[in-house]
Amino acid sequence: MRTDPAVFLRPATWAEALAAKAEHPAARPIMGGTDVMVELNFDRPRPPALLDLTAIPELAGWERTGGLIRLGAGVPYTRIITELGDALPGLAGAARTVGSPQIRNRGTVGGNLGSASPAGDAHPPLLATGAAVEVASARGTREIPIGDFFTGPKRSALLPDELIRAVRVPAAAGPQQFAKVGTRNAMVIAVCSFALALRPADRAAGTGIGSAGPVPLQAPEAEEFLAGELDWTSPEALDERVARRFGELVAAAARPIDDVRGHAAYRRHALAVLARRTLTWAWDDYRRETAGAGDVDGQR
Repeated sequence: MRTDPAVFLRPATWAEALAAKAEHPAARPIMGGTDVMVELNFDRPRPPALLDLTAIPELAGWERTGGLIRLGAGVPYTRIITELGDALPGLAGAARTVGSPQIRNRGTVGGNLGSASPAGDAHPPLLATGAAVEVASARGTREIPIGDFFTGPKRSALLPDELIRAVRVPAAAGPQQFAKVGTRNAMVIAVCSFALALRPADRAAGTGIGSAGPVPLQAPEAEEFLAGELDWTSPEALDERVARRFGELVAAAARPIDDVRGHAAYRRHALAVLARRTLTWAWDDYRRETAGAGDVDGQR
């Protein structure tokens, strides 16, 4: 028998939202509804209450302080693409692959984090850039490093009375790339995905792997390998050996399974390809930036 949520809550302020969540800890937050409404329409386990956060204006804004972007939990993907493409190119690239224009107009990074799906498109770029999730309850506010946020398939470190308020993402300090493989070109859940963020000033790189493990993952050995192999001072064309080894290390960091979208072996192979491609693209971007005008070979 279908059972609709017994309570629908629509606070007008953040304080009211936190009070409502404290009183109804099992209430399911809803902003864009791109995940929650799918579950309701398919009659999957239904929450006893829905907590509609769309009326809270502070969740729909973003601000930049120094080298950090504070992205409100209610900022839709479309605005990330149009307003933050330069500051957060990896996240904007992932946002472009999310669903249809209608989904991008409604869906949010905060909602993606709240669902905590291993296949969430926003998760790999957040991992690659070292983001932090700002969560709050009536008891106070805390930050959770993105690497500690995911605890299992569709499970997170959020406590029952907590809500996601914002995501703090370092602005790009170098080239960033995102790529994913799906069963078709658009409106698809990733078979696997990968994000790369280069930080030339630190001679470092960040990685993020999606849809290839019980949680979104990083590839620390691949990051360490790049830090020691790339010539950050006088960048030359990328050595094929470096690209190939980087791909192998990324694939080795994954923990995929066989499911309806793809086999584990295919996911590992695809991740190695995505890692090589994104590294090549990002390194070419870095060479262009270093050379100034002209293409990567200094030609005009």
